[in-house]
Amino acid sequence: MTSLPHSITRHSGHISRATRERLTGQRALTLWMTGLSASGKSTTAFMLEAHLIARGRLCAVLDGDNLRHGINQNLGFSPDDRRENIRRVAEIARLMNDAGLFIIVSLISPLQADRDMARAIIGANRFLEILISAPLAVCENRDPKHLYAKARAGEIPDFTGISAPYEAPRAPDCVLDTTRLTPDEAAASLETLIQSHQKG
Repeated sequence: MTSLPHSITRHSGHISRATRERLTGQRALTLWMTGLSASGKSTTAFMLEAHLIARGRLCAVLDGDNLRHGINQNLGFSPDDRRENIRRVAEIARLMNDAGLFIIVSLISPLQADRDMARAIIGANRFLEILISAPLAVCENRDPKHLYAKARAGEIPDFTGISAPYEAPRAPDCVLDTTRLTPDEAAASLETLIQSHQKG
């Protein structure tokens, strides 16, 4: 970790996360969705967002592709850049959790060590690791952006599942098989998971 200049000091406000959570009526959580490209992460994330908003819950989606159009547009797909991508997203999720929101992250985040880093940044008590599961062959067949074909042709280096590794979570809080569940069913399963964490 880079050391900060002595002139930089962290400032605390007058409003705690607990106060904000009383205002929103929800205990903030981050649902971190990991999985191969085309496994269904973004589809599930935005469906869950729609479900939660319909029930009056404050939430937001942090989608990997969308963030690479803005705050992470200067990052590539090398291991170091992927790690920095994940670190930035985790820091944003933590800040948004502090504001009392449910945050839904949709990010390949292929390495367990990087997801563990995200958990440490956000806080283990409000981090849920969700595996969006689909076999590589199914993801290749879906391939809405034709990325797998380009990766196999050597046009995209460091592509997860083809020329770069994917490490499935060791102990995910939830596994959603998108070959068997519709987006609506997957979102409903995650709503149940969220509710179970609101009671603790």
